[in-house]
Amino acid sequence: MNILMVCLGNICRSPLAEGILAQKTQHLNIFVDSAGTAGYHVGNLPDPRSIEIAKKYNINLRNQRARQFSRTDFEKFDLIYAMDKSNYAHLISLAENKEERKKIRMILNEINPNAYESVPDPYYGGENGFQNVYNMLEEACKKIAKQIE
Repeated sequence: MNILMVCLGNICRSPLAEGILAQKTQHLNIFVDSAGTAGYHVGNLPDPRSIEIAKKYNINLRNQRARQFSRTDFEKFDLIYAMDKSNYAHLISLAENKEERKKIRMILNEINPNAYESVPDPYYGGENGFQNVYNMLEEACKKIAKQIE
């Protein structure tokens, strides 16, 4: 199974989600990746604050590089998790058929089904913002991993 995590710039939320889920499913045959709907940071490492919060939980994000979502991702991935409503809507607009749309989900719906809540962008939210985002993503990824098992 291949799972893609998507946020806007692919430097804060989606790299964290990728790292958390990859750690939780390392004993399974799962490939986890992340991307951004925008190409602002292509090739860059995740935000240093994302790297630090992940490191606190023994997750290494230093091998990740930001990339932009591509139409071919619909072919490569079985599930595509959006971090917020804006990116969810963007992904839905890119989907060309029902099969592609069915792959797209809001990550926090794993915790709170059909609530369509957004993971807040911690970029301007200070250090606590990254911890709060980590906590939300950890809970959602725990549910995803349990479903996969």
